[in-house]
Amino acid sequence: MVKILAVFVGGGIGSLLRYGIAVLFQDIASKFPIATVLTNLISCAVLGFLVFTFSDRIMHSSILRLLLVVGFCGGFSTFSTFSLESFELLRSQEYFYFIINLLISLFLGIGVIVILSKHG
Repeated sequence: MVKILAVFVGGGIGSLLRYGIAVLFQDIASKFPIATVLTNLISCAVLGFLVFTFSDRIMHSSILRLLLVVGFCGGFSTFSTFSLESFELLRSQEYFYFIINLLISLFLGIGVIVILSKHG
């Protein structure tokens, strides 16, 4: 139950922060999604900082990992997780899986939106 609560609290905080950034930039983001870009970049920076600076403490404490990495960063932006996993594929020299991950995530993800937009 504590693990579920950690994800819930972290995700809630991340989601609220994402919403706050969207509200903050709503007047100037008419053509370019600046709030989303900023959110994704901030989330990547937070996730990278947490994982690479506090890797021992965060990765060995399931509650901290669930609260900050899964909950907060997941609620704030899943792009950060996508970026970290892509980096890990590059670092482990899994180039084929890196390319497949990019292609599936970007093209199929956008493709699903395109297909659904035509049926809506």
